[in-house]
Formats: sequence, C-alpha cells, structure tokens
Amino acid sequence: MASVIDGKKIAGEIRENLRQEVTWLRETHGMVPGLAVVIVGEDPASRVYVRMKRQACETAGIASFHHELPGDTPQNLLLELIHRLNADPAVHGILVQLPLPDHIPERVILETISPYKDVDGFHPFNVGMLSIGEPLFPPCTPFGVMMLLRHVGIDPKSRHVVVVGRSNIVGKPMAMLMLAAHATVTVAHSRSHDLPALVRSADILVAAVGKPRMIPGEWIREGAVVIDVGTNRLPDGSLCGDVDFASAEKRASWITPSPGGVGPMTIAMLLSNTVKSAKRVHGLPT
Repeated sequence: MASVIDGKKIAGEIRENLRQEVTWLRETHGMVPGLAVVIVGEDPASRVYVRMKRQACETAGIASFHHELPGDTPQNLLLELIHRLNADPAVHGILVQLPLPDHIPERVILETISPYKDVDGFHPFNVGMLSIGEPLFPPCTPFGVMMLLRHVGIDPKSRHVVVVGRSNIVGKPMAMLMLAAHATVTVAHSRSHDLPALVRSADILVAAVGKPRMIPGEWIREGAVVIDVGTNRLPDGSLCGDVDFASAEKRASWITPSPGGVGPMTIAMLLSNTVKSAKRVHGLPT
C-alpha cells in the first residue's frame, strides 16, 4: 500500500516559510512583494482559483492587486492594463487567469507580460530559459511536483520518468525539469502507441492528461511513484484525478491524491515565484 503524499500539508509549510520571509523583507528592507491577478469573464472555475490565490497572498503578507474585467473586454484594453502593471514598481508578479474569452488570443497576452514579472513561467522567454536549464520562474505546477518529490526524499536522478500529457502548462515543462534533475524522461499522451506499456515502464509517473481516472492501477509498476496532476469534475460534482487512486494505491510506493496533492503546491509556488521576483528587483539573493 502506497504512502500518500500530503500536498496540502507540504504547501502549508512552504507558505508559512514564505510568510516569515515576507515579514523579514518588510521589516528589514521596507518592501512588500506584490502580485497582480487579472481575470476576464465569468468562468466559474477561474473565479474559484483567483479567490484562492488572493486569500493565499493575504495569508502570506503579499500585496494582492485584483483586476476583474467583463467577458466582452476588448483586447486592446486588456493589453493596456498589462502595460500599466509591467510599469508598476509595486507589482512584482503578473498572472492573467486562463482561459481567456475566445476573442482574446492567449499567446498575445502572455507575450505582453514582462518576462521579469511572469511568475507563471508562460512567457516564451521563460520557456526558452527553462529549456536551457536556467528558468527565471519555473512554471508553478511542475515546480510544485519537484518540491513534493524533494520533500519526501525522492530523487529523480537516473530514474525513468514517464509524463503522460504534453501541454505547455504542465507536460512539456515537467519533462524539462525532470531532465534537469538527471532523469531519463519519456513524454507520452493519449495517442502514444501502447500507453499501458509506457506507463508500466515508469519509476516515476506524472499524469497530466486531463481525463478522469484514465490510468488504472493495473498499468502501474509495482513500487512506482505516482504523481497525479489531474483534477477532473465528475457528473455528481465530485473531483478525481487522472489516475484511479483506489487501484493505483495498492501498487505504488508513493502517490498523490487528487484533490489535495499537487493542487495546493501550485499556489504555493506562485507565491514563491512572486517573492523571488521582488527580491531580484531589490538586488537580494534569490
């Protein structure tokens, strides 16, 4: 039976350390890290995420600048807001909540955010820096996965890591972070040939495909580490991951639940990147 990695507890410890660091920055350097969050439209899930991020900022002592725009906001007005935030010295991190309404191209918006305030790690400059192993800001969810592994003493070095999912937000950056940690990495997806065999070859499995319980326990190698990034809402309103937790738990050595595993780490890493950005601006070691 697998040991369950409690992401909520680990994220809480990280956020408490950040709260203490923010207090130190305020008292010794007179600075307060600031995060601007922009949401466009009425997407219910996005509103929940934004509210959680705002509450997390307040708890950590990070200044939160909230910008809520209607769904029919023209692209040029959103761009004007981002330019203002880029120039605002009180703002050290900018997050535009995705998805955006259909009439606003995400790529244009993400490329407008200053790379030095791109605490999500989505700007092409930061993607390129990640690819050469020198990211300014590691993308929050993959970064959170790495921190979970570190916390429980799992070193990816020389292990075979299989990432199921190839998104720009999780799958691809997850593979790059694992490569930087000296793992051997396979990136698989829903169209991969013989996906069950690929999953069975994993010492560490990272599931980030966005399909509820797509990966059954019988695919899991005995003793593998299973990191489930997926959070899927079922018809009855409950949440589940991309891995069938009940059956996978019987075969894995370590496993994250969903919810309560990777999700809380994403917000903790967002706060961490914001504090890092503020320290860089003020010439402090990061």
